[in-house]
Amino acid sequence: MNPSDNTLDEKIYKTIRDLVYNKAGINLGEGKQALVHARLGKRLRALDLPDHRAYLELLQNDQSGEELVELLDVISTNHTNFFREPAHFEFLTEVVKKIVAQGSRSLRIWCAAASTGEEPYTLSMVCQEAFGPTKMDFRILCTDISTRVLRICKTGSYPKARISDIPPEYVHRYWNKDDGHFVAKDQLKQPLSFARLNLMENPYPMKGPFDIIFCRNVMIYFDRSGREKIVIEALRLLKPGGYLVVGHAESLNGILNGLKAVHPSVYQKSF
Repeated sequence: MNPSDNTLDEKIYKTIRDLVYNKAGINLGEGKQALVHARLGKRLRALDLPDHRAYLELLQNDQSGEELVELLDVISTNHTNFFREPAHFEFLTEVVKKIVAQGSRSLRIWCAAASTGEEPYTLSMVCQEAFGPTKMDFRILCTDISTRVLRICKTGSYPKARISDIPPEYVHRYWNKDDGHFVAKDQLKQPLSFARLNLMENPYPMKGPFDIIFCRNVMIYFDRSGREKIVIEALRLLKPGGYLVVGHAESLNGILNGLKAVHPSVYQKSF
């Protein structure tokens, strides 16, 4: 019998749901049982386990935390694309040009949910375009809870269909074609560094300060308590006057705590 055909017991589902919430802050909610049941089949087959109870035991006894990461991989969508929500990148261009015009030669950005890399590579392209001829000390920290998507992010290699949203002149300038894939040139990849980070494990290990933090389309996975944790850490790590960018479908209403809205889903740290 295919183990994924077994019914996901209500008690087992609740235990898995609570474990995911306690460890990663992700709230699966009551309506996600069918989704979790369907996607757990991948892990049961990969691990050659007979049923969900055996999987739960493995999950609870895994001291490394790696199986939790694998679980999050199969239950999350990791939907992303280049230049997603383009208004944010138009705003970023204005901010970076202003920073350069004011005489600063350093720029630090944190991409808090890097996923498979489309967002951080977009950030790198947009910033380098905004620099013009000015030489900048430029770094982007790319983090994600998933080691799998970070591996993809590090390679910087995407099939042609994935780069359709990149302007052709940017493709020519920043990407090499290699056997049907497009691979980020060193110029594009060099500013990026990568690290696994669970946004619910605070304080975060990096020191900052950052000029801009992109934390887009990840707040939707957390309840108010989880969002507050992220905002508190973002405030700690942002420079005075720095910006926190969230997804257009996300709101920080009621938990701004030193941030003011300056643009749709863009918040600035008070000076």
